[in-house]
Amino acid sequence: MNSESLSSPRHIRFVELSATALRALADGDLAGGSAEAGVALDEYFVSDRSRWIFGYRADQLAKDPSAAPWIARAAVSEPDGTVVGDAGFHGPPDEAGVVEVGYTVAPVYRRQGYARAMLKALLVRAAAEPGVRTVRATIRSDNTASLATVAGFGFTRVGERGNERDGLDIVFEVPADAIRTE
Repeated sequence: MNSESLSSPRHIRFVELSATALRALADGDLAGGSAEAGVALDEYFVSDRSRWIFGYRADQLAKDPSAAPWIARAAVSEPDGTVVGDAGFHGPPDEAGVVEVGYTVAPVYRRQGYARAMLKALLVRAAAEPGVRTVRATIRSDNTASLATVAGFGFTRVGERGNERDGLDIVFEVPADAIRTE
């Protein structure tokens, strides 16, 4: 990796992971998940972390199919077409117009600008949606890379919360009409 590629902006497109693809991935079926998604997913998509999240999202879609446009996307680097991670929102906007972003870069592609590109694409999408008033990001306090990623996008720390699985999370928000993507 040369320094030019590290500093050049990344471009991401999202490919929907349908309920069928999510269920296949949650069950450890990488070939089936890839075939359903129409892109070549790598082993990261059937890691323990991914299987848990994709199972959760598949269950979410079973309960509320209308959430499909908001959640679970494979993040594809353009123009090369490499799947570098997954991203989306935790669901459609709530009654207050809040959506929460979620993104993960596959380990082999980290520290190459993909998280920023994913977050930028998610923020552009959120800002374009009339029902979205606020975008939230909840980040583990020890996740320095993700904390640095949100820093350049106008997020403000609004609180924190603890949970048994991840420890202390810091909650950030940015009003949709104040989103900065440059």
